[in-house]
Amino acid sequence: MEKRQRMCLSCREKSDKKKLVRIVKNKEGEIFVDLTGKANGRGAYVCNDIECFAKVKKQRLLNKAFKCQVSDEIYAKLEEEICNKKD
Repeated sequence: MEKRQRMCLSCREKSDKKKLVRIVKNKEGEIFVDLTGKANGRGAYVCNDIECFAKVKKQRLLNKAFKCQVSDEIYAKLEEEICNKKD
């Protein structure tokens, strides 16, 4: 069985779903890091790499992925969670 591949928002490289960090926007409009990979909602993936996330933050790529305004506080929280997440 083929592994599930997803594309990083930043570097656009495809990788196994488990190697990427999933960011979700649920029905209520909440945006958060989905550590389980199974939360309901629209998902976007970023490499577990601070440089990739820095590009996402600088270019506001989550705004484009989720088609909404994402606040600086959410970007900061996501950055903190990604920095603290280790495989």
